[in-house]
Amino acid sequence: MDINIQFKKGALELCVLVLIHERDRYGYELAQSVSEHIEVAEGALYPLLRRLVVEGYCTTYLQESTGGPPRKYYRLTSAGEIHMKMLVIEWKQFVKSVSTLIEKGTQHS
Repeated sequence: MDINIQFKKGALELCVLVLIHERDRYGYELAQSVSEHIEVAEGALYPLLRRLVVEGYCTTYLQESTGGPPRKYYRLTSAGEIHMKMLVIEWKQFVKSVSTLIEKGTQHS
């Protein structure tokens, strides 16, 4: 399996939570926003959104749309906000550690 796919899977939950924290969003909008930064298949997004709702990190509501059927919006819960903040801290620590490792490892080449 392509290692980039594993990177994206790991980062997708964090990206989605941060985007929903910014403001409530619907699924297609989330897919577009994430895709501006990392390439991701919509098929990977919806199972993640369902899981976030089941785990209590997000809630949903329907809102009328001017151009079609009502859209399902995702809203972060207080548990979701706490979870997102923990993931951000873990992500920053991970990136710092890997960057340090890479820097040390490439100084000798």
